[in-house]
Amino acid sequence: MFIYLSKKIAIPNCANLRAVAWNNDAGYIACGGDDGLLKVLKLESNTSPNQMDPPKGVGSQLSMNQTLEGHNGSLLNATWNRQHQKLTTSDSNGLIIVWILYKGMWYEEMINNRNKGLVTGMEWNKTGEKICIVYEDGAVILGSVDGNRIWGKELKNTNLAHVQWSPDGKFLLFGTASGQLQLFDNQGVIVCKLSDFCHPKTDIKIAAIDWYNGSRGYIQPNVPCLAICYDDGKVQILRNQKDTKPIKFDTTMKFIKMQWNVNGSILAISGIQFIKNNQGEEKETCMVQFWNPYGHFLRSIKVPGKRISSISWESDGLRIALAVDSFIYFANIRPDYRWTFFAKDIVVYAFNKADHSDCNVVFWNVKSNEKTIRTIDKLISIKSSGEHCLLITQNSLDQNQFILTVYNAIGTPIESKFIDFEPKFSSISKSHVVVASAEIVLHWQFKNHNPIKSSTLDAIRKRDIRERSFHIDEVTAAASTDVTTPLSELSSRHASVDPITCITTSESLLIITRQSGSLLQFLIPTLVIENKYSIPINAVSLSLNSNSSRLSILDTFGVLKLFELEKVTSSGARGLVGSANAVANSITQKFNGGTLLEFERKDVWDIQWADDNPEMFSIMEKTRLYIFKNLDPEEPLSCSGYLCTFGNLEVKTILLDDVMQEPESPNQSFLVILETKWLRDLRGIIATNGLTEAFQFAEDRPHQRLWKAIADEALSQLKFDIATKAFVRCQNYQGIQFIKRLNKLDDPIKQKAEIAAFCCQFEAAEKLYLEMDRKDLAVDLRIRMGDWFRVVQLIKTGGGGDDILLEEAWNHIGDYYYERQRWSQAITYYIQGRNTEKLVEIYYILEDFEGLEKLAKSLSENSPFLKNIAEKFVSVGLSEPAFNAYMKIGDITSAVNACVYLNQWNTAVELAEIHHFKEIEGLLMKYATYILSRNKKKEAIELYRKANMCQKSAKILFELAHDAIKSHESPINIKKLFVLGALEVERYHSIQKSSKPNALEGLLTEDLKSISESKVLDKAWRGAEAYHFYCLAQRQFYQGQLESAVITAMRLQSYDDIIDPETIYSLLALVSLQARYYKTCSKALVKLEGIDGPNKEYYSELAFSIFTKYKPHDPEGETIMCSNCLNPMKESDSTCSSCQVHFPSCIASGRPLVDSMHFMCHVCKHRAIESEINSFSFCPLCHTTL
Repeated sequence: MFIYLSKKIAIPNCANLRAVAWNNDAGYIACGGDDGLLKVLKLESNTSPNQMDPPKGVGSQLSMNQTLEGHNGSLLNATWNRQHQKLTTSDSNGLIIVWILYKGMWYEEMINNRNKGLVTGMEWNKTGEKICIVYEDGAVILGSVDGNRIWGKELKNTNLAHVQWSPDGKFLLFGTASGQLQLFDNQGVIVCKLSDFCHPKTDIKIAAIDWYNGSRGYIQPNVPCLAICYDDGKVQILRNQKDTKPIKFDTTMKFIKMQWNVNGSILAISGIQFIKNNQGEEKETCMVQFWNPYGHFLRSIKVPGKRISSISWESDGLRIALAVDSFIYFANIRPDYRWTFFAKDIVVYAFNKADHSDCNVVFWNVKSNEKTIRTIDKLISIKSSGEHCLLITQNSLDQNQFILTVYNAIGTPIESKFIDFEPKFSSISKSHVVVASAEIVLHWQFKNHNPIKSSTLDAIRKRDIRERSFHIDEVTAAASTDVTTPLSELSSRHASVDPITCITTSESLLIITRQSGSLLQFLIPTLVIENKYSIPINAVSLSLNSNSSRLSILDTFGVLKLFELEKVTSSGARGLVGSANAVANSITQKFNGGTLLEFERKDVWDIQWADDNPEMFSIMEKTRLYIFKNLDPEEPLSCSGYLCTFGNLEVKTILLDDVMQEPESPNQSFLVILETKWLRDLRGIIATNGLTEAFQFAEDRPHQRLWKAIADEALSQLKFDIATKAFVRCQNYQGIQFIKRLNKLDDPIKQKAEIAAFCCQFEAAEKLYLEMDRKDLAVDLRIRMGDWFRVVQLIKTGGGGDDILLEEAWNHIGDYYYERQRWSQAITYYIQGRNTEKLVEIYYILEDFEGLEKLAKSLSENSPFLKNIAEKFVSVGLSEPAFNAYMKIGDITSAVNACVYLNQWNTAVELAEIHHFKEIEGLLMKYATYILSRNKKKEAIELYRKANMCQKSAKILFELAHDAIKSHESPINIKKLFVLGALEVERYHSIQKSSKPNALEGLLTEDLKSISESKVLDKAWRGAEAYHFYCLAQRQFYQGQLESAVITAMRLQSYDDIIDPETIYSLLALVSLQARYYKTCSKALVKLEGIDGPNKEYYSELAFSIFTKYKPHDPEGETIMCSNCLNPMKESDSTCSSCQVHFPSCIASGRPLVDSMHFMCHVCKHRAIESEINSFSFCPLCHTTL
């Protein structure tokens, strides 16, 4: 950051100014002072991107100078409502006037005079809808933009001095004359008092308050924005009204005014400071200090005069207006933008949006005007060198961790590294990154410089030097071959008393300066300390020239000095590497072998060494660009840009101030190339005296860029002999061959067209070809350029190409968008170019599987892309499109394999049946075995079900049911498993009946041995029946249907192979006892006594206690007629005692089914009494809907 005074405006009659306010949108400046003075000024500034025009602040004229009349007292306050373009002013008499712009002039709109009390503060809210006015006697008025009072309040025994709105408009902060800070809501209700962290024990008067409203966004999330300054010069900056750990610092000034810039990144503080002169006497000096929100001092500037009464920023933050006595001073600011230039054409810069807390980083190719915008959280700095760019960010998940990321020219990260200390300084070369805090230095080699094969020893050495770190107080340990000290250990060490102030690197050297003036010279990559100097300069910026022989040093006051470094040769001799003449003619002081040259420039804020000449460099002094050769300056050029590169006698500069006005849409005109005096003189000689004298001029000042300029001009004049000589001098073999080709052309117009193309004047070349009616040559030119967009335009206008070339052009345009990941545009052009291969890839990338399916349907059966499409469908689990694609090309094996892979066994089996593909069974069994080996029985069941191998899925379900029995799970769940298994068996029978004879021989054949042993198929419903009656008996018992419960429980006696006999007879004993069926209870207890177990004696005692009271008799009960022999039988019997015919049990009640007319479920084939089933809407056993 650099600041300099650029303009001064005197106020008539030497009236002292009290207030100055700059309208951030329209550029009007309101200034007022004694005797009711109020003026509105407007500067006519240059806004042209032409670097040769006068920069902003230089020669700006007043386009408006209007005196506003209405105040009689001294004007004390002036504030703008930028949303509604209104000016509000107040004077020492308490008069408030609102001014409005009408037809280019300012007029009174409203007047308010409370007739008592002095207005000490006025502030509009962020939206410009409300204004808060505070008076010295404690009165507060909140008004609207249309002049209506919203509310008023009297704060008793309070003298108000300041007022500020919170950024969200919900709170008002009042500062009292006694130094208190009171926070009210926007309805006038007090919320709390803010603490004075600078003076916890005493009250000091508040000098100024400014709360940045966030209208232009924030440089970082949760950045401090509420600045409070006290009369003793101390400042505290809070993040919000609840902040208990504010930023604190001391300005050592008095009579303070302050204001945030437009985006809250810089706080300007003005005041009076005592500074010692050369005689050692202290003298009051007007100063303006600039601080960042975290309390880091940036820069200061002295201002002539006795006292600065007011300050105000311009809308873009590039100028600040200072009211000093009876003058307005303007200071220009050159901000430290986060930006860099690399890879010949890439500008990288960062900006913040008003509604986003994160940072946007733009990678802008100034040649092609292509932009890549990346959102970066907590960006700290940007550096670059060669083909790489370094972005340093803070880890959003860990505040103590920082990330170094190296990007290429298209904004793609190629390597990153996490570090555990804050990198205050950073530098990057073509393959090395060096970052440093105040004490720690880290060297990181981010890419292999020579990626060729090397020995094992070389690999070890490379690994050793890839990353090194050291403490600045232990520089001798930096080059140790031992393992580098961990960063965590270095961070825990003591803080250095001589911290680092600046670093820079080249491919061979690392330079570090310290606060004491020490300058350390290390070799890269070994970090061997080569030399140590002590120079009396407090460096803030360092830069090495192209051969690392000379160092530029820029101090805090903008003074530039040059230092000649000493290099150690291979023989151990030491010496200076710069130009002997230049060094000899400019030496003033030597420092341990190095030389501080007799060269000094003031007010320097940027420097750029030439890439191709170590003796040449360019600097920016205020608004002038100077180019030096052998320390001799050329005539300055008016310039306000930032230096990008210097080479081939040209300086590239970028108008970053203009770029930042519209950062998302930069203009190529913002990059301006300035030529050195040699090149400008050469062009003048060519224009006035011709090529002969120009040739002699270049002979006297040999430089390849001069010879190229002569060659280009000679070609334009078709003087091939001079052009040949110039190409020979600049060793341009390609140019010599080009002239040979030109000599073979017999048409001068064609020669001019080729020359225009050679000189990159493609539009002119194309125009010449078209005038010759050779559209084919124009098309060929655009093809050589790779401008396929223009190729399409030329072909469409007729001639110059055929449909094949047009398709090729469409495909190249598609490639253009494909490389930039703009998939939708790429698809459009690939469709026109009929590039199926790329379409398949893009549809897959976009996950547009509908589009991919449509593409597959549109392809012919012998298309080679169908298989690739099918494989992509398989990779994302889309079975049907994959199956269709395979079937379209007749690849049955792949279709079956795809179905198997995607668990679509139904389709696989059907396909195997149609095409007699017997290998499916092996794949199925193999996969099922794998699943079962991992105990994934449910997945195996699903697999068998999809493959219609119902007997195997049923077997697993029955196994699960038996496992549930062993683990004593809920009887309902056990029944469900048995029912599911039985349903699978029913489905098996259904498939067997509907399948053709020998249809799937070997595929669905039963494992007879296994089936006969498990009786899965024959007794599929037995387990379900057992637990159905078990649950039914208990339900009847709890519903009070005791006789029915006994009948159902007696049915369980035939299922003792499934349910534990002890459980069956315990239930039967219980329900029969409650139903007074003592005989049945006695039989159940006899069964229980016969079961070996720990409860055997208990059952005996229970039987004894029961049957000593009751006789073992059952009640008569109801009888029913046997439908076979017509003899009566008990309802509790399931077999007729006369004819021994067994009757099935009703699944709804458990009673025997003796009637021939009854209900039968169509799924499980179980029966029920019609009267019992009428109350059910589903089968009680299998739960099929009736």
